[in-house]
Amino acid sequence: MSTLRDVAAVAGVSIKTVSNVVNGYEHVRPSTRTKVEAAIAELGYQPNLAARNLRAGRTGVIGLAVPELRFSYFAELADAVLAAARERGYVVLIEQTGGHREIEIELLRGPRVSMMDGLLFSPLGLSAVDTDVLDVPYPLVLLGERIFNGPTDHVTMDNVAGAVQATEHLLSLGRRRVAVLGAHKDEQMGSATLRLTGYRQALQAAQVPFDPELVVFHDGWHRTDGADTARELIARSVAFDAIFALNDELALGALRVLHQAGLRVPQDVAVIGFDDVAEAQFAMPSLTTIDPHRARIAQEAVTALVERIAAEPTRDPAPRVVTVPTTLVVRESAPPASLAAGSVAAS
Repeated sequence: MSTLRDVAAVAGVSIKTVSNVVNGYEHVRPSTRTKVEAAIAELGYQPNLAARNLRAGRTGVIGLAVPELRFSYFAELADAVLAAARERGYVVLIEQTGGHREIEIELLRGPRVSMMDGLLFSPLGLSAVDTDVLDVPYPLVLLGERIFNGPTDHVTMDNVAGAVQATEHLLSLGRRRVAVLGAHKDEQMGSATLRLTGYRQALQAAQVPFDPELVVFHDGWHRTDGADTARELIARSVAFDAIFALNDELALGALRVLHQAGLRVPQDVAVIGFDDVAEAQFAMPSLTTIDPHRARIAQEAVTALVERIAAEPTRDPAPRVVTVPTTLVVRESAPPASLAAGSVAAS
């Protein structure tokens, strides 16, 4: 096994300089850093992470707290976080909160965080009045849509812009009766509210009247909820020619019910979801959706957390908000107008 001393000898620098490069310190000349990195690659040097963490008083473990791994979005996000953390030499402990406020608070204040160097946290039960709960004595980075304007970094997706993209796409196909599945009543801030806002903005920009009868409210966002909301929409006997489901699981449940009702997708009803989960491309028909770029969200969040872990308390930077843009992924359930009567290959 190569050592710091071996790398220093090959690079022609001091052991301290090699240590500075390995630990990512900024104040190293680019030419010196290049020499050290070349020596590391030549020798195949691997830092002793356990020894480094012990000296620094760290565990080499970070936490990820999400509402439910039953949601494909959170399962796939966890997978992306695991990969991003592994690249940086960290192990990830995953916690489920169920989206319950009491459990989220207990996790933030409880003893389990002592086993972690920092925490990535996707709150669902907490609200803006709970900002003080986020003032914790360890590195914390928020994920998701709960906006607290508090003392932590926050990595989120552009929900409003994504919903605008989804609705604009349906309108571009000539659809004018676009139903929404999965809106949340009385929600002040969250994915459902933000996506419904984007939907309404797109309608307004296209001068298409908003019809509240086309909005189906439902607290749950699982596939069974998608099936239930689609049945409710059909039972209303309100004309609709497109569905914007506020996540892919709702959309997948709705596809089944539309088929059972004899409605063809996309000929009779175009359908679009949100999240671009893995199952979306294997649905029949494959699901048009909005890609929030989970891998980038995970990379941004892990990078921010690792920077917080490494920062000296006296040099701790101000909280940052990173908003990752979304992308429309067109598949068979809402293909381009020229292919609306046929099909488009799954992407």
